[in-house]
Amino acid sequence: MKKILVSLAFILLLLFALFFFVLPRQVDQRANKVLAGSYSAASARAATLHQKLFIADLHCDALLWNRDLLEANSRGAVDVPRLLAGNVALQAFTVVSKVPLGLNIERNTDQQDMITLLAVSQRWPVSTWGSLKQRALYQAGKLHDFAARSNGRLVLIKTREDLQNYLLRRGNENQITAGFLGSEGAQVLEGNLDNLDALFEAGIRMMAPTHFFDTEIGGSAHGLEKAGLTELGRQWVKKMEEKKMIIDLAHASPKVIDDVLALATRPLVVSHTGVKGTCDNTRNLSDDHVKRIAQTPTGVAGGVIGIGFWETAVCGTDTRAIAKAIRYTADLAGVEHVGLGSDFDGAVQTPFDAANIIQLTEALLAEGFSESEIALIMGGNVLRVLQEVLP
Repeated sequence: MKKILVSLAFILLLLFALFFFVLPRQVDQRANKVLAGSYSAASARAATLHQKLFIADLHCDALLWNRDLLEANSRGAVDVPRLLAGNVALQAFTVVSKVPLGLNIERNTDQQDMITLLAVSQRWPVSTWGSLKQRALYQAGKLHDFAARSNGRLVLIKTREDLQNYLLRRGNENQITAGFLGSEGAQVLEGNLDNLDALFEAGIRMMAPTHFFDTEIGGSAHGLEKAGLTELGRQWVKKMEEKKMIIDLAHASPKVIDDVLALATRPLVVSHTGVKGTCDNTRNLSDDHVKRIAQTPTGVAGGVIGIGFWETAVCGTDTRAIAKAIRYTADLAGVEHVGLGSDFDGAVQTPFDAANIIQLTEALLAEGFSESEIALIMGGNVLRVLQEVLP
């Protein structure tokens, strides 16, 4: 009997170790693949230009995973050392709170969730296991902690003053980078707009109405109803603008996009997307929406569309496909309205990681963009919007 109990204890201990220490790492490794090494060294022209650029990316999900982002990691695409190696000046870190089981781009319910298992296995606080708001606050807190422990290498941007001070520093220091927080979907509000205040206090400055499923705010492009904004959603748009938070239309249904466009008085962004003109699927934006988002609101410089780096966004797995989608969007809406929306570490495969984003600079040169146009695409346009809209 004693031997049986010892054996059972050993098995339970092994299962415990596998669930809490091996499983999260394996999921991360398999979900976030980078085709590193599949490209050649950058040209001298690209290297010279790249070092002059202010590079900003509108979307990554690195906070979802159990990594210390201050250390160089072998998994995924983003950490501070790789941002510095790639000369990335500003990275949006987006919190992920809920992902449907059986995820697809056509039709999802909100009934089952994969993040709960990930939260438990990664030993997140118990408060996060049943609360989407707490998951958002926990991930936001992780970025605060990384910034606090970074010895100034990572700066957290929450205001225009923060951004201006960071730009002044960056003029003299090239081994620093910055991040700002967004939320992939308004389900983190848990149906209560008062929760927006707590999320704002935690540093979140960008939020999408939906992710892969419909929310109390409106319909997802991948949800069941694909409806427009709800009444609560209309109030959400107003409160987002009052708090000077950025509305992100990634994953929104076409009807939600139309509804937000009708209400918006400030520039909009789509943090990570493709365009139907080069990759026609439910995930991506129509020509009409690309043009109208770029033009909103009337009378100011307008919004920015962040082009993604993964296959569903650009119908390709190489850097050329990304550059092709950027070219199409720039020709359609104007080069002043295109940015980067990598979706690094968002359970997708990308052709390079943050350290090797120079590959995109090279591809944009090959696509025929001028150096001044590349400066806008690689980060100038995002910088302009943030300078315009942050509190």
